[in-house]
Amino acid sequence: MNKRRQLLIHTAAIAALSTLAMPGLTFAQAKLKVAAIYTVPFEQQWVSRIHKALKAAEARGDIEYKATENVANADYERVMREYVAGGNQLIVGEAFAVEAAARKVAKDSPKVSFLMGSSGKPQAPNFSVFDNYIQEPAYLSGMIAGGMTKSNKIGMVGGFPIPEVNRLMHAFMAGAKETNPKVEFTVSFINSWFDPPKAKEATFAMIDKGADVLYAERFGVSDAAKEKGKLAIGNVINTQDKYSETVVASALWNMEPSIDEALKLVKAGKFVAADYGKFSTMKYKGSELAPLGTFATKVPADIVKKVSAKEADILSGKFTVKVDDTTPKSTAK
Repeated sequence: MNKRRQLLIHTAAIAALSTLAMPGLTFAQAKLKVAAIYTVPFEQQWVSRIHKALKAAEARGDIEYKATENVANADYERVMREYVAGGNQLIVGEAFAVEAAARKVAKDSPKVSFLMGSSGKPQAPNFSVFDNYIQEPAYLSGMIAGGMTKSNKIGMVGGFPIPEVNRLMHAFMAGAKETNPKVEFTVSFINSWFDPPKAKEATFAMIDKGADVLYAERFGVSDAAKEKGKLAIGNVINTQDKYSETVVASALWNMEPSIDEALKLVKAGKFVAADYGKFSTMKYKGSELAPLGTFATKVPADIVKKVSAKEADILSGKFTVKVDDTTPKSTAK
């Protein structure tokens, strides 16, 4: 028994020394604890893309993931602090309406990494920012819209007139103008991130004024277009499977490149405050134009050819889609 006990003690000592010699080994093998805080439902377009990327990392076994949806702005800081106290190493969310509170929590928690949707700058040492810079596929979807409208009137319904929305609308409008200089736009904001009935109502008003193609920046627009037999262009997600005869094309946002970069750096102990905006561009596969699917043979061949050429120019760097964060205005008379 004495020899066996001595052998066990010796073996345990060697294992302990090995761990001390390689302190990163245990951490590297453990799953990262990641938490996300969302002010809207998981199904909302913008949040759904972040949630999807994190669920993919969870499915791969890379992270232990927890998330809270529908968090009121007044509760955001409390939920953030609870996740910090819970030992989460990376916290993801959207800080647009709670910038001061989110940045304060990050400042108070220097050992935790934060990746937050924000219009502001990174905050050293641990507060990184991202945004949906998908103006490139938005431009391409606009080119398609310009080629599909018969009335030369396009309606556009957005959430709030903030940079994240404005830049996509401007890119879409510029793309539509390239393929159809005669097109006119009616622009409306519902001042909500998730109010499908209100978006639907705004869309009906545009259709009554002659719009036959609608830009669905918010949920509810495609429903109205479907009811009235009009066309819609999607944003952030692809809903053509639900609106096969309505949604012609969509500008997709892929959050995986941003999430995977952050996870890699946290795991390596190299996460620093940075702007992740570039990871949403087409070059980094952070965005793309959705396949035309049911409209593959319905979009005019010359428009498809122009869109393909423009996409190639964007990817090669020959053409740059302008980022315009100002509030877009209606041009329809």
